[in-house]
Amino acid sequence: MIKVPILHPEQFSFAECLVFLSRSDRECLHFVKDGYLQRMIVQDSAPLLLKIREAADKKTLEVQVTNPWEVAVNETNIRQFVTHWLHLDADMQSFYNFAAQDEVLAPLVQRYPGLRLIGIPDMFEAITWTITGQQISLPFAYTLRRRFIQAFGYHAQIEGTDHYTYPHPAVVAGLQPDDLIPMQFSRSKAHYIIGIAAAMADGRLTAAQLQQMEYTAAREYLLQWKGIGNWSANYVLMKYSRFPEALPLEDAGLHNALRRQLQLPAKPSLVAVKDYTAHWQQHAAYATFYLWRSLSAE
Repeated sequence: MIKVPILHPEQFSFAECLVFLSRSDRECLHFVKDGYLQRMIVQDSAPLLLKIREAADKKTLEVQVTNPWEVAVNETNIRQFVTHWLHLDADMQSFYNFAAQDEVLAPLVQRYPGLRLIGIPDMFEAITWTITGQQISLPFAYTLRRRFIQAFGYHAQIEGTDHYTYPHPAVVAGLQPDDLIPMQFSRSKAHYIIGIAAAMADGRLTAAQLQQMEYTAAREYLLQWKGIGNWSANYVLMKYSRFPEALPLEDAGLHNALRRQLQLPAKPSLVAVKDYTAHWQQHAAYATFYLWRSLSAE
């Protein structure tokens, strides 16, 4: 059993995180069963199934590791992965103080206390997920994502269940657009995804480069790559790099959530959204995430 500490456990709700992680029945990288969050990772080419639950003291998460190949387990890497994924090292107090003074956010932090910003620990997944989801519905985006993962990701059957990891850039870099188009990817998206994979596989685009930059420089760096616009760049900086000021301003879900919370007759214009969110600043990422949560069924 691996113990993963939670910074400020009084500000954390594992149950709320599970609600968000269960929002799509087309998800195939993780699933929730019997109170456990389950996800496979690969370490030294060997599959490891992580089963994550909240400890009785609610100060840590407990990770059971199913290790069918009996390889040496790097516990530090697993702690880092879970911490990044569930943002266990966040201090929420500043955001809660800010949200308490905001007409839209105040009821949301009361409704979803302890929700952390669920991240995407893999940069390639974060970037290509945003490309996949451009200008299509979220359910269809999940369908494309599942096809992509099941076709090109690492697969293992553990305890009678199929598990997958996200495709590796080196694998995708070797594809042709015609490999993705039958899955209903557009030709342009297929080119963009393969192009990003090639750039990451040969070292032109790396997580290390991004991690050394401030927010503005990181956004401009991402924008130079084909297929990445302002929405995609900010989504990656929010969900992978965890810049608190990252704001996917053009996000349709954000617009819908604001319309509901403000009881507007129609979706707000981009100008109106920009005006409303201008004061979020260092709280933009969490404000966006809580508004996304408000779109899910109670």
